[in-house]
Amino acid sequence: MSTVLGAPRRWVMRWHRPLMLMVASMLFLLVVSAAGLVFDDRELLGAPVWLKPFKFAVSMAVYGTTLAWMLSLPHRGRKWTSGLATVFAVTGFVDTAIVAIQAARGTFSHFNKSTASAEKIMQVIFGNGVLCIMLANLALAIILAFQRVHADRAMSRAIHTGLTLAVVGMTLGFLIPLQAKTETALTTSGERVSLSSGHSVGVPDGGPGLPLTQWSTTGGDLRIPHFVGLHGLQVMLIAALLLAVLAARYPLLRDDRTRARLIGVAATGYTGLIALVTWQALRAQPLIHPDVLTLAAAALLTAVTALAAAAVLAAAGRASATG
Repeated sequence: MSTVLGAPRRWVMRWHRPLMLMVASMLFLLVVSAAGLVFDDRELLGAPVWLKPFKFAVSMAVYGTTLAWMLSLPHRGRKWTSGLATVFAVTGFVDTAIVAIQAARGTFSHFNKSTASAEKIMQVIFGNGVLCIMLANLALAIILAFQRVHADRAMSRAIHTGLTLAVVGMTLGFLIPLQAKTETALTTSGERVSLSSGHSVGVPDGGPGLPLTQWSTTGGDLRIPHFVGLHGLQVMLIAALLLAVLAARYPLLRDDRTRARLIGVAATGYTGLIALVTWQALRAQPLIHPDVLTLAAAALLTAVTALAAAAVLAAAGRASATG
């Protein structure tokens, strides 16, 4: 039994160490933020001050663990990918630390135009960190795009398409500052601070929002496409794992080429979903209150994706019958 339990531990220990250290720090922040949500009743723009650090900790822990696993797979250019992952780990840690520090201080970590020198320095570091994270992910996606990083074709394609979707999601995050929606808001101490932009479209930030995410329920919210795209990597990997599990039961899925084609269909459909929620947000429309146009587009996207998947399975069935 100890041998069985020790194997996963040795496997994880071979994962990219800076990334795993970053993940460990995120798990610690997760605990601190959860305690803050329970015991600290301060709010910023109508949301608990510790909600943003909590969400950042979850997102960075999930993404960092995924990257660490991916980089444990055999691939060319390991020195480059390791260096890029270290950039991601360091900048991810620093940026999330700024989010947590600002939450503890009861002020804003994003788009804070305070004239205080400490705030200016934090904003410069935070902004450059976001850019470094995106560029590191882009470079990783390019390096891995031209090689098969997993023995299973479907999983390899999931990695390639997932990284691309994540880069798209990170890029969509820049729509928020591009709004240049200048607002003013109060810190928890009552100080009025100017903000250079905001995530809501058509309504002020800080209005009614969904539980936990706080995505606006009265207007568009550009955090939605950012989130959906950013975690496309995890969605693609989960899809590949599910197909591998289903392959044991359904013979049509036993050929990894068929599963890889289905991952391609899923990635294309997911790209359509990202475009859909971006379009919806830019039209100042809440996620939970779609209009007829949004519903029609969603129905068309679902139908086309289902037909494409059916075509792949039908082709696999014909190949199996003639083989």
